[in-house]
Amino acid sequence: MKRFSSTTLKTAFVKSIPIFCSYVFVSMAYGMMMASAGFPWYDSLLVSLTVYTGAFQFVLITFLSSGASLITIALTALLMNSRQSFYSITFLKEFKQMGRRKLYMIHTMTDETYAVNCTLDLPKKEKEDTMFLVALFSRYYWIVGSVLGGILGQIVPFDLTGLDFCMTALFLIIFIDQWEKAEKHTLALSPL
Repeated sequence: MKRFSSTTLKTAFVKSIPIFCSYVFVSMAYGMMMASAGFPWYDSLLVSLTVYTGAFQFVLITFLSSGASLITIALTALLMNSRQSFYSITFLKEFKQMGRRKLYMIHTMTDETYAVNCTLDLPKKEKEDTMFLVALFSRYYWIVGSVLGGILGQIVPFDLTGLDFCMTALFLIIFIDQWEKAEKHTLALSPL
């Protein structure tokens, strides 16, 4: 197992704290919604281990509950997650130099890890290790939150009205943060 310096571990952990703050609560909401749809907590774990994209995991609850076809699920996943391939392209040079970690980095690229990776101004090796650890910590945050949500959802009856809005709220927060930092807003307004 690769050993990381204490400085790199600390930097990665500190950089991942904002991701922790959002992922734990959003993934708990996901786990609770899975439980509310009749799925046991370990299904939340299984999905979170294999599918690492929050927005699609929320949609997947509806698909699994309604018996959607595999082709519908696959096409929706492909369309919803295609934007993340562009994130990975941005870091392709760094990922290529990361050896076996490259595939993990591509798989774990999310809106949040991309935002953190863009802010890293570190020497090459330390940056690669920090990017990897941020991705690893973030993945753990999501998995732990979804399992906790699944368990809580099975034990404690919750009124989940409005809980499905949490992914939309997360995207709005990211959008507003980027809006406030940008000098020009033309690109942000172009989809309208």
